[in-house]
Amino acid sequence: MKVTNILKTKKRSLSFEVFPPKTGEAFASVSAAVDGIAALSPDFISVTYGAGGGTSEYSAAIAEHVLRDLKVTPVAHLSCISSDRADVEAKLTRLKEAGVENVLALRGDIPADFAGNLDYTYASELVAEIKERGCFCIGGACYPEGHPESRTLFKDIENLKRKVDAGCDFLTSQMFFDNAAFYSFMHKVREAGITIPVIAGVMPVTNGRQIKRMMALSGCTLPARFRRMIDAFGDDPVAMTGAGIAYATEQIIDLYANGIPAVHVYSMNKPAVAAAIRRNLEGIV
Repeated sequence: MKVTNILKTKKRSLSFEVFPPKTGEAFASVSAAVDGIAALSPDFISVTYGAGGGTSEYSAAIAEHVLRDLKVTPVAHLSCISSDRADVEAKLTRLKEAGVENVLALRGDIPADFAGNLDYTYASELVAEIKERGCFCIGGACYPEGHPESRTLFKDIENLKRKVDAGCDFLTSQMFFDNAAFYSFMHKVREAGITIPVIAGVMPVTNGRQIKRMMALSGCTLPARFRRMIDAFGDDPVAMTGAGIAYATEQIIDLYANGIPAVHVYSMNKPAVAAAIRRNLEGIV
């Protein structure tokens, strides 16, 4: 099923994200994690695409497994980085033949040692290429506090509008830890004429050491109460896991209560964390 159809038919939706293994030897363990998350009956599972494209083959295999064996709707990521037009054509053909209907089109994070050539400079160019095929539901990424490489949030929203106009059917936000920032972002994108569904991305932080890397990737700020949580529990893995799940749950409930109908959880291949959040939302979604 296409993600847009899921969002139309669900009063509230909940989805999870998984990432592929870096090597073939780790495929079995990642597959077990995916199976555990699929058992929670999410509305869809998004399968990431490694930086530089190094795990793209595993990504496609997992997306196919999610659809064929687990009977859950997958969203396969496709990145501009290390993908020329021939690569994109081959990957889209494989996904179509497997029955995968949803693709998240990304520029991708450029690795520090990247020295390749780009057939696609911006995600909007990749979106337009996919749109020409006419058979995929296309997602794009958005940054509630602005892309780290963008001068201002308003400039970033201008670029986002170009991506939407190129053919995006829905957007999924990067993680954020202050819901007020997301609500402000939603007001701005609607004012800019972006009317497609925007799925709120939430990450349960279960390891205090994740924070610096996450801030660099997402450009998000950390509210005072989040910082206090890290200060209090960051050195205690058990306590940090419980606190991180509780904080993410509170975020999600607040989003639903304020009329945001779709939430995507960056579950980091952790079925136990995903299951705890699912239990906390019992009766809500």
